[in-house]
Amino acid sequence: MTTDLFSPINIGSIALKNRIVMAPLTRNRAGEGNVPGKMNVEYYAQRASAGLIITEATPVSEMAHGYPATPGIHTEAQIAGWKQVVDAVHDRGGKIVLQLWHVGRISHPSLLPGNALPVAPSAIKPAGQAFTYQGLQDFVTPRALELAEIPGIIEEYAQATRNALAAGFDGVEIHGANGYLLDQFLRDGTNKRTDQYGGSMENRARLLLEVTQAVVNVAGADKVGVRISPLNPFNDIADSNPQAMFNHVAEALSPFGLAYLHVVEGGMGGSDLPDFDFIALREHFDGPYMANLAYTRDKANAAIAAGNVDLVAFGVPFIANPDLVERFAKGAPLNEADSSSFYGGTEKGYTDYPTL
Repeated sequence: MTTDLFSPINIGSIALKNRIVMAPLTRNRAGEGNVPGKMNVEYYAQRASAGLIITEATPVSEMAHGYPATPGIHTEAQIAGWKQVVDAVHDRGGKIVLQLWHVGRISHPSLLPGNALPVAPSAIKPAGQAFTYQGLQDFVTPRALELAEIPGIIEEYAQATRNALAAGFDGVEIHGANGYLLDQFLRDGTNKRTDQYGGSMENRARLLLEVTQAVVNVAGADKVGVRISPLNPFNDIADSNPQAMFNHVAEALSPFGLAYLHVVEGGMGGSDLPDFDFIALREHFDGPYMANLAYTRDKANAAIAAGNVDLVAFGVPFIANPDLVERFAKGAPLNEADSSSFYGGTEKGYTDYPTL
């Protein structure tokens, strides 16, 4: 029997009815206090036929925020809001994990407590502009984290994991991708430190591994995934040798016995990228491999049948097709996504896409 998107799979202790994963998708529709509300409950519940839902990236602390109206996991009200989401997904037979996020330098003082400077591995200003409540504003030069502050950052991830489990999530995913804080430490374009968190590949991977250990200590490795993006230049980030760096990361994560490794296989925006062997990367990780980026149903089925990937995460198709699993099963046409409603707004372009 051929293994495909519709074959069940266990990732760690999480039993999935299929291998179609809803990718983490920032939609900027949290309520006051960055609390998930009724609109978010409906949105996630509509998509509960996915084998697994990964929530939108969720800041682990006040200092971890970098965009308006993104739901956090660091207050009691946020935990309560997420619990309603989780309960609705579970009521419809779905599985859901929370993505743990710290944006690092991709923020702005207007989004942070006391107009604080964003933090980063090194004081390097990113190119581009921040999305703020006042509109687009130029990024600022972040403040390099002091060595003594790093244990506090790690504890924020641990506490966020406790909060996620209190909300009933089936697990958590550590966001180590897309130019945010953990990725800023991994890549030598943004990490110019000269202490034990900078320089060598081992040193640059240290924070991700320490965060992973802290999260695993809370949740158990069988409920923890990690997301990486070896090539993605998003948020003005790059590495001089991504193949070597991320092969090292995959190998270093392997002994934890994680539920999965989630890999963004390319770049968002279609810019020129170096060659990269994702099958070689996969061989460095002993565990379920989740692929993401521009997969179609047929491409995903072929990759799973070949044994190159175990699960596939879909982003934009899930925005426009709450019943994506059913459409894939029937070979039905997909709704087109309205990109103008991706970020912020009302139910329009969020919970009003038609099902079959």
